[in-house]
Amino acid sequence: MKITKTPIEGLLIIEPQIFKDARGYFFESYNEAKFKEAGVELNFVQDNQSLSQTGAVRGLHFQAPPFEQGKLVRVVQGAVMDVVVDIRKGSPTYGQNFSIELSAENQLMFFIPPGFAHGFETLLDQTIFLYKCTNVYNKGSEGGLLWNDPELGINWQTQEPIVSEKDLILPLLKDFTSPF
Repeated sequence: MKITKTPIEGLLIIEPQIFKDARGYFFESYNEAKFKEAGVELNFVQDNQSLSQTGAVRGLHFQAPPFEQGKLVRVVQGAVMDVVVDIRKGSPTYGQNFSIELSAENQLMFFIPPGFAHGFETLLDQTIFLYKCTNVYNKGSEGGLLWNDPELGINWQTQEPIVSEKDLILPLLKDFTSPF
């Protein structure tokens, strides 16, 4: 398992060692000891899965304290452009975004610590996206940022996104007060 830091502190790209043979493949998708070696000492307590069609945009979401979540995300079928925005007050990268393509083909995983708004854009139909979370979901703690806020400068690829009504009314970064 290769763990690579990104330009934004705390975000990690995980490339598993994949063993392939005539039967298919095998890889370790999580190893607590290896994550601890990389400085990630969080316990995962909830797994989530979503299915989305091409052009679906989910996010940008977060859970506020005391239900903040770190996430280990990956795609088991299809592909997404995964996006995060740093919402940690006092962070030198506050308001900056980072994106990475995650797919069944590249098998990359992405670790997102608490303090980031997270979302993704589905690039292929029938995409299955997995989230391993460090805290349970709490409806009263959910928050987010408007997915297409021009100030964020996210380069979404779809021209006609499928976005939930809830995600269409999230605040702009300039109108947002971070709980982190």
